[in-house]
Amino acid sequence: MRKVVLPALCMLVWTPLWPSRCWAQAGSKLAPEVRAFVKEDAPVIALTHVRVIDGSGAAPRADQTLVVRDGKVAALGDATSIKIPQGAKVLDLTGRTMIPGLVGMHEHMFYPAPGGPPPLYPEHAGSFPRLYLAGGVTTIRTTGSVDPYADLELKRAVDDGKMAGPKIHVTGPYLEGPGAFALQMHQLKDAEDARRMVEFWITQGATSFKAYMNITPEELGAAVKTAHARGIKLTGHLCSIGFREAAALGIDDLEHGLVVDTEFLAEKKPGACPNTAAANKALLMLEVTSGPIHETIRDLVAHHVAVTSTLPVFETFVPNRAPLDARILDAMLPDARISYLRRRALISDGAAKSDWAALFKKELEFEREFVKQGGLLLAGLDPTGYGGVIAGFGDQREVELLVEAGFTPVEAIHIATSNGAEFLGEQDKIGTLVVGKQADLVVINGDPSGNIADIEKVEIVFKDGIGYDSAKLIESVGGLVGLR
Repeated sequence: MRKVVLPALCMLVWTPLWPSRCWAQAGSKLAPEVRAFVKEDAPVIALTHVRVIDGSGAAPRADQTLVVRDGKVAALGDATSIKIPQGAKVLDLTGRTMIPGLVGMHEHMFYPAPGGPPPLYPEHAGSFPRLYLAGGVTTIRTTGSVDPYADLELKRAVDDGKMAGPKIHVTGPYLEGPGAFALQMHQLKDAEDARRMVEFWITQGATSFKAYMNITPEELGAAVKTAHARGIKLTGHLCSIGFREAAALGIDDLEHGLVVDTEFLAEKKPGACPNTAAANKALLMLEVTSGPIHETIRDLVAHHVAVTSTLPVFETFVPNRAPLDARILDAMLPDARISYLRRRALISDGAAKSDWAALFKKELEFEREFVKQGGLLLAGLDPTGYGGVIAGFGDQREVELLVEAGFTPVEAIHIATSNGAEFLGEQDKIGTLVVGKQADLVVINGDPSGNIADIEKVEIVFKDGIGYDSAKLIESVGGLVGLR
């Protein structure tokens, strides 16, 4: 009985003695191998003289103090007005900026294996959780799984303090029809198969689902109806079904944005994935701010369908564009690094024949217009493609590319934090820096509101009030990406 009563008293009663007792219980939850990455851990921590970008979209505030107590934000305001509690550990963060923990909405725990065919995507339960956390990502939605049992067990291990990583919302296995390009995907037989699959994975612990490229309208409709009956949302990376048709069927979110929408190809057959090159050519003939694309945007907004931006993965297909980030290369297994650089060189060699520069520019314009029309834009990275996008680092790059799309740095951070929390239904817990919310926040050595590239200068990542050392997390998985 005492094990139940004590935590309850910790929440209800505060005296100089209670915090240390409560925090001793919370802190002891972390396994020694996780505690090795902890930089700051105290019952009460005062983060002083810091610039705050709170995630709400409000302007940055200079010289602020934020007090963390028992894993939550206990106070936040001007350094001159916030009283630092007696006994608090004080960190002087002059020159630093604090933002909410990023909420990654198109994340995976897998990464393409070097070589092939066939394409295979090994689970990266060793490197990716640490890299997400190191990059300032404190909450993720997996957005498709090829190894769902591993993702569910990984979530439990992180929740239990046995592994370092972000809070994980597990999406079930891909809902894919015949023609799947990956051997790890089940191919649906019919609408009843889709219904059964959704029902089963809900019982296993999945909290969202993702429809994939070759799903039929009947299968998508059955999956949406089944998920919604259990209060669960469904997103999709679609090809056989256009965006407006998916919205009419009740989908909640669409992954990647305009560049995967095939509905603008006149000769597209219902329920079938058309030729990609032809669909791209049709898309490039249209304007974003008027005509069919603009009508699609208005239709998505009317149906309250969110769109998840995954600009980093598309940037790798644009010849000579994606930065050669030493942090990414250092994280890779040598074979994975060679495979990535070889494919990157081939894409650069074919620059004259590529439509990707124009497609990428149109995607930036689409995302800006979607938000202008009232759409809910989410942020993710999608660590797939041919290996140039990696957990954590890619999430930072996504924020930088949103700024390139025309959003201000403050708006981009709002998209990558508050919007994700809103879609997940967790806006009362995470997504903005507000008194009473969980102390999920990122300390950055610089000012991303003035120079968005500073978002890469993460020093400490607090999750539930415990501060993790970003550099140590990154160092621990050097050379592992591509392996595990």
